[in-house]
Amino acid sequence: MFEKLFLLVKNNAGKAVIDNPEIPEKYREAIINEASSSIIEVLKGQMESGKLKDLVKYFQYPDIYKNPLVTSVVNKFANKLNKFYGMSPASALNTANSLMPPVMLELIKQSKSEQNKEFALSSFLSKINGNRVDLTRLVDGLMI
Repeated sequence: MFEKLFLLVKNNAGKAVIDNPEIPEKYREAIINEASSSIIEVLKGQMESGKLKDLVKYFQYPDIYKNPLVTSVVNKFANKLNKFYGMSPASALNTANSLMPPVMLELIKQSKSEQNKEFALSSFLSKINGNRVDLTRLVDGLMI
């Protein structure tokens, strides 16, 4: 599942990362990995802080709940670009803003796809949670 998330990010990384002259070629794969881990960290943080219901609603109605979650993912990724790859704060934020919103929307589409069971919301959240608990019944109960 994490490999598929990496590929999802990589497939959306063209202009923001791959074609970005500010990102040296030797760092591109690592930066795509940082983007993937930023998504996982934010989603896991949402679950651990008791905001599973808000997370499920975000995946159901992305336009309503998009801003806080996507902003968190964008900021986490931008901070990593600034701290670990020496990008200026403005450039890091610009890169994060051009990559993360489309990736998050694609993640939502994948979670609703019948063909991609690995990104089904309950399965995806269970894996982010380290498979400690099967969240299928809880997530299904939160679906409106």
